[in-house]
Amino acid sequence: MTPSENCVALTKEFEGCQLTAYSDPAGVWTVGYGHTGSDVRQGVTITQHQADDFLMADLKEAGRFVNIYVKVQINQNQFDALTDFVYNLGVGSFKSSTLLLLINNGDFDKAALEFGKWNKAGAVEVPGLTRRRAAEAALFTKV
Repeated sequence: MTPSENCVALTKEFEGCQLTAYSDPAGVWTVGYGHTGSDVRQGVTITQHQADDFLMADLKEAGRFVNIYVKVQINQNQFDALTDFVYNLGVGSFKSSTLLLLINNGDFDKAALEFGKWNKAGAVEVPGLTRRRAAEAALFTKV
C-alpha cells in the first residue's frame, strides 16, 4: 500500500509548512512539512514544490515501514493513519508499540484506543498531539 490523499491531508494539517529551515524543540533542523535529514540545515530555504516532494517521499518511507511491520490485512484508512503515526513518531516507537502488537493480533478496536496514549512530549500532554492522535484514531476506525 501507499499513502493516499487522506494521509497527505492529515499530515499537512498537523505538520504545517515552513519553507525556511528552523530548529525544532529537540534541536533538529526541519523544513517543509516536518522534513529532517542531512539535507536540512540552518539557512536552507525551499519552494512549496520541494516541500510537497519531501512530504511525499517521507510519507512513502513511513508507509514502507507500516508495510514491513504490520503482518495482517488492513484497509487504506488504517494504513494512512498508521503512516501518519510513523511519520510523526518514528519507526522505532511504532515497531515496539502496543498499538502494533494489537493490530498484528487482529484486535483493531483495542488498537484504536492506543493512539491516544502517544500525546506527550516527555511527560507533558501536548494538545496538538492529542488532536492529532484523535484524528489518526478516527481515520483508523473509518470504514
